[in-house]
Amino acid sequence: MPAANYSFDALPTGASREDAVEQIGRSSSSSVDEKSVQNASDDTSGLALHGISLSFGGVAALIDVDLSVKPGEIRAVIGPNGAGKSSLINVISGVYRSDRGHVRIGSTSYRHVPTERLASLGVSRTFQNLALFKGLSVIDNVVAGLAHRVRSTFAEQVLGLPRARREEADTRERAIRILEFLHLDHVGNRLAGTLPYGLQKRVELARALVAAPKILLLDEPMAGMTATEKSDMADFIRAARDQYETTVILIEHDIGVVMQLSDRIAVLDYGRKIAEGTPDEIRADQRVIDAYLGVAPENEDGEGI
Repeated sequence: MPAANYSFDALPTGASREDAVEQIGRSSSSSVDEKSVQNASDDTSGLALHGISLSFGGVAALIDVDLSVKPGEIRAVIGPNGAGKSSLINVISGVYRSDRGHVRIGSTSYRHVPTERLASLGVSRTFQNLALFKGLSVIDNVVAGLAHRVRSTFAEQVLGLPRARREEADTRERAIRILEFLHLDHVGNRLAGTLPYGLQKRVELARALVAAPKILLLDEPMAGMTATEKSDMADFIRAARDQYETTVILIEHDIGVVMQLSDRIAVLDYGRKIAEGTPDEIRADQRVIDAYLGVAPENEDGEGI
């Protein structure tokens, strides 16, 4: 497995630095270092992958994958186990460096997405396995999603100086708002590790959403949930897209949820993108049926889908 490499090359597209600051600093001009990105423009806030290839020890995980996601779209990526779905998310988030190709976030293209600046670029993600601080309260877990915005020094925080106090009040207010949005305000002071699994998954979503990201990467957000919890999570994801105008990239194995939630779907098989389209188009695509869905197109009830 390749180690994350934090160096990157930007491919300029001509927009000004002021545009970059406006795009990334959605709610506060002081929340982002102007040097964190160049040549970004807030009129192109979607995501695109061009010719992405990735291999591990000679075994291809992704092969020449192209993907274009419009701003505000919910795009699902589906496929059999080992198709390359999580690898795709890891390339987008900079965990993996692709062998070839580049990723465009907004108007700036990267040969390798700078992981350490991901949040400042307006990108948040969740993980297949919970990555909560289970010994901390729910609200403290959510506040951690705003760590990249902290400008006060450790000394200022220890001494309780004005800037540190203002930042603490602001981050807690933002955390409380997102907890209310996801109906988690009643458990805000509980330790995250004491919550039922479904609520822990929702806390992780809250942490990803608290910074109002332009792009939200969800890696199996409904894994292990009950049918009711999945339905609630789907509603929250849709509401988050509408509330924050967030572009959502979703990996999920529950095809019923995917078909209902997604605007468009991309299908991977053995690292290649074999199909792309609306849920109805994907449901009827024979290549997808053969590779993944396993349901005859004449089955009008969609049983098994």
